[in-house]
Amino acid sequence: MVKERKWIIKDAADTETVSRLTSELGIDPVLAKLLVQRGITTFQQARAFFRPDLGYLHDPFLMKDMDKAVTRIRRAVEESTPILVYGDYDVDGTTAVALVYSFLKGITPAVDFYIPDRYDEGYGVSFQGIDWAAEHGFGLIITLDCGIKANDKVDYAKGKGIDIIICDHHLPENEIPDAAAVLDPKIENCGYPFDDLSGCGVGFKLVQAYSAQYGIPFENLIPLLDLLVVSIASDLVSVVGENRILAHFGLKRLNENPRMGLHSMIRLSGLEPGHVTIDDIVFKIGPRINAAGRMESGRVAVELLTATDESEAERIGSEINKYNNERKSIDREITREALEMVQSGACLSSGNATIVYSPTWHKGVVGIVASRLVEAFYKPTVVFSKSQVSGLVTGSARSVHGFDLYDAIESCSDLLENFGGHLYAAGLTLKEENLPEFCRRIEEFIGRNITREMLTPVIHVDSFLDFDRITPKFVRILKQFQPFGPGNTAPVFLTENVYDNGNGRRVGADAGHLKLELIQESQPYRHISAIAFNKAEHFEHIRNGNPIDICYSIVENYYRGIANIQLRIKDIHDREDLF
Repeated sequence: MVKERKWIIKDAADTETVSRLTSELGIDPVLAKLLVQRGITTFQQARAFFRPDLGYLHDPFLMKDMDKAVTRIRRAVEESTPILVYGDYDVDGTTAVALVYSFLKGITPAVDFYIPDRYDEGYGVSFQGIDWAAEHGFGLIITLDCGIKANDKVDYAKGKGIDIIICDHHLPENEIPDAAAVLDPKIENCGYPFDDLSGCGVGFKLVQAYSAQYGIPFENLIPLLDLLVVSIASDLVSVVGENRILAHFGLKRLNENPRMGLHSMIRLSGLEPGHVTIDDIVFKIGPRINAAGRMESGRVAVELLTATDESEAERIGSEINKYNNERKSIDREITREALEMVQSGACLSSGNATIVYSPTWHKGVVGIVASRLVEAFYKPTVVFSKSQVSGLVTGSARSVHGFDLYDAIESCSDLLENFGGHLYAAGLTLKEENLPEFCRRIEEFIGRNITREMLTPVIHVDSFLDFDRITPKFVRILKQFQPFGPGNTAPVFLTENVYDNGNGRRVGADAGHLKLELIQESQPYRHISAIAFNKAEHFEHIRNGNPIDICYSIVENYYRGIANIQLRIKDIHDREDLF
C-alpha cells in the first residue's frame, strides 16, 4: 500500500574542503563529507558543532517585549499577586507549563497552573479558563505554547482585571493581542536571532531573562533542561542553532539526573537509563506524556513532570502508561476503519487529499491516524471526528514534505470556527454543514498548488558506505553529530549488494519487521546486525539468498549496559540474483 520511495543521493561535497577537514580533524572522509553537507567547513566551526556550549545561548532580552514580561512578573511577585501558568495539553504545552511553574514556585508561593480540557475547551486560551482564573483570584496569566491569536480572550481577561503575558511560537496573524507582553520569535520585527524555539523554549527564555535581571544564577536553570529537550524533540522543531545547544544539555540532564516524573517514563518505556536519545523521546516518552491529554487530562502530565515524591511520580507514571496503552488500542482500531473507508470509497475525499470522517471517533487520536494515512497514501490528509460537547466537527491535518497544509486550511478560514498549527500539522474546527464545501475547496486548493515531486516519498541519502568503514571510532565520532532532528537529521547511508547470512527472520507481534545479519559481497567475513521495521514483504527474496541494496542509519543499541552497533534500515531495494 505504501508508495515506493525514491532514493536521492545528496550532491557531492567540495572535495578539497572534505580532504582538508579529514586531515585537520583526523576523521574518516565520509564523516568530513557529512560536516560539509551541514555547512561546517572550518576546524573552528567543527569544534563548535562537536562541543555545544551554553555560553552561546542568545540574550533573551533580544526578544521583543521580554523586558515588559520580566517587569510584570516581578511586580506580581512583589505584590503577591497570584500567577496562573496556562498551557496547551500536548507535550510542548505541558512541559512548558511544568518548566515555568517549577521556576516560579521557587520565587513565589502564589502560583498555580491550568491546562484546558481538550474536549470541553479545545486548543489554546479559553473563556472558561479565564473565568476560572478570575474566580480564584489570579491577577496574571502566563500562556505557554498558545495565545498568539487569542485577541478576544486577552480583551476578555482585561475586563476581569487580569493581565496576560503570552509566550508562544506559532505564526501570528496581522493583529497582535493587546497583552501585557507578547513573546513570540515569529512576530515581525521581533529581532530575536533564532525563530524556531518550541513553546517550552520561549518559556525557558522568559525564566532565563528573569534570572539574569534579578541575580538568580544560571546554574539554577540547568534542572529545567530535561523538560526542554522533551519539548524540542516532541514538537519537531529544528535541532540547529540554539535548539541544538539546549537539546544537547537537555539530553545530558535527562540521562544523568532526570526529574522523578521523567525517570518513571524512562523506566516504563523500557529504555536504558543513561542512553536516552532524541528518537527515544519522539517514539517512547513523548507519546506517553501526550496520552494524558488525549485520553484524560493534560493536567495529569504536569503533575507527573513536577512531582517531587518518587512514589507519587511512579503512581502517576503508571497511570499515564495505562492511558497510552488505551490510546494505542483505539488508534489501531480507528486507523483500520479509516483505511477501509478510503479503500471502499466511503471517505469524503481520496483525490488530491485524503479526508475521512466519523462522528464516533475519539478526538484524541485523530492526529495519529492522520499521520498513519499519510504513510499509507502519501497525500495531505485530514481526519475528522465530532465533539459530543460542542457538536462541532474537529479535525487534525498532516501534510507531505514540501506542501504547506496550513496555507491550504487558511484559504478556507471563512468556513472554520477555529484553526491553528504549522506547515505540516494543523488542527481545525467547523460546523458539520460546512464540511462538504471545505472538502471541495481544499481539494481544489491542493490540486492547484501541489506538485508531482511533493507526492513522491523520498529518502535523501547522505553517502555511500562500505561496511568495513563502520568501525568503533567511526561510530563514536558519528554519535557526536547528535542530537539529531529536523535540520540535523541522522545521516542516511547506502550500501549496495548485501546479503543476509541465513539467520534473518521476521519479528514483532504481527511478524511485520525483519531482523537481519548482513554481509556485503565484497567483504564476506564482516557481519553486521540490522533491523527493518515494516519491511516483511522483502523476506522471501532475502531468505532465498538474493542480494539487496539498503539505505539506513547507524545506531547503538544498549542492553544491560552493553552497546551493540546496529543498522536501522529505512528502505530496501531488491536486486536480481546474477548467478
